[in-house]
Amino acid sequence: MIAWYGEVLNAKIRAKGPLLCFMSFDEEHHRLAFVNQPKLAVRDGKQAGVDHLAYSLRDMGELLTAYARLKRKGILPVWPVNHGLTTSLYYQDMDGNKVELQVDNFATPKELQDWFSTDAFRGNPIGVQFDPEALLALYESGAPHAELIRIGFPEKVAATLS
Repeated sequence: MIAWYGEVLNAKIRAKGPLLCFMSFDEEHHRLAFVNQPKLAVRDGKQAGVDHLAYSLRDMGELLTAYARLKRKGILPVWPVNHGLTTSLYYQDMDGNKVELQVDNFATPKELQDWFSTDAFRGNPIGVQFDPEALLALYESGAPHAELIRIGFPEKVAATLS
């Protein structure tokens, strides 16, 4: 689990002992805490709880670089989706916890907030699944950043690459 979060979040161990491990991906002393409690039951995924934790990245380049790096380590997203407001890659750890790596699809917070009032959002608040390999290929071919984060780009990916 510690190695998985180290890879997915680029987190470093700040302190580790037999009982605790603190990790962080920035200058904070810890963002993640793992506690060794061997008497706990294994989760079966049927419990109510938090659906996922989301981490915003700077731009599409950082998101796709993370995708390629994690893929090389055998860690693949369980759900790549353009939510409209974000382009997101969801990953799932071995306990079933989900981590969303995302990049905003709008230049400003106001534009993003305004989008929540649109028919597009009301008609599909979840978004459209996309192929991260196709998006990576577009990025590597030099497609402009504005094209990569466009709402609705998933429909365009196949046509662009064919």
